[in-house]
Amino acid sequence: MLAGDWNVPKRGRAVEHPADRGLVVEEVTTDWCGEIVAVDRDLHTVTLEDRREKRRTFPLGPGFLLEGKPVILTAPVHRQAPAKPSRTASGSVAVHEAKAKVARASRIFVEGRHDAELVEKVWGDDLRVEGVVVEYLGGIDDLSEDLRDFKPGPNRKAGVLVDHLVPGSKESRIAHRIATSPMGQHVLVVGHPFVDVWQSVKPDRLGLKAWPTIPRHLEWKVGVCQHLGWPHRNQADIARAWQHILSKVTSFADLEPELLGRVEELIDFVTA
Repeated sequence: MLAGDWNVPKRGRAVEHPADRGLVVEEVTTDWCGEIVAVDRDLHTVTLEDRREKRRTFPLGPGFLLEGKPVILTAPVHRQAPAKPSRTASGSVAVHEAKAKVARASRIFVEGRHDAELVEKVWGDDLRVEGVVVEYLGGIDDLSEDLRDFKPGPNRKAGVLVDHLVPGSKESRIAHRIATSPMGQHVLVVGHPFVDVWQSVKPDRLGLKAWPTIPRHLEWKVGVCQHLGWPHRNQADIARAWQHILSKVTSFADLEPELLGRVEELIDFVTA
């Protein structure tokens, strides 16, 4: 007979339960059974309404049955939903509950996957609202051929973001050739001065005073990883290095203005 907890009441021990509106409980001393219709946190009371729509108020706490089990009613905890951001990562006014538009015929092209991922992280919300798709090319050596396949026109514009677009560079020559071609009026090629889009992330976000200077004979990304002591044996190491850099970007404030202005210019061009 003495095996187990023989002090436990027949209905079991009372446990705490939030007094959520709509619950049906019974007050044991009066046998009043009703639905919880109100809870007063200041007075620490709960109001029950029976099936005849009569109401009675009791102190919160022990002395109630819920589905035949004893409970200690407590004031419910109402968690407020976190406020939705009023701005997107690019600084634009956020448009909540907006569905992505059907993609425009116009496109924004970037050189590589890293460029596309950075643009998506900062401008993705804006681009979905505008219905603009970003595609990466895998370099711009064949940009003229890529654009001929795309067939730009008055309602099918192409904006191109280029790395290291500085006077005398290969990139500047390609951009000039396209701008002066017959399709040039429907294509806008802009660029930033950085060797790679990695450099458009402000160095202090990575704890650096400045991005390292890498000798020309060394592949730039490999040289950066080597200089910073990061693994750089293969493409997987380079990809992990980029993901680390990208994780430090949460908004436009983490990027250099030389990139910000160019991306905004492209968005304006393909949505005009």
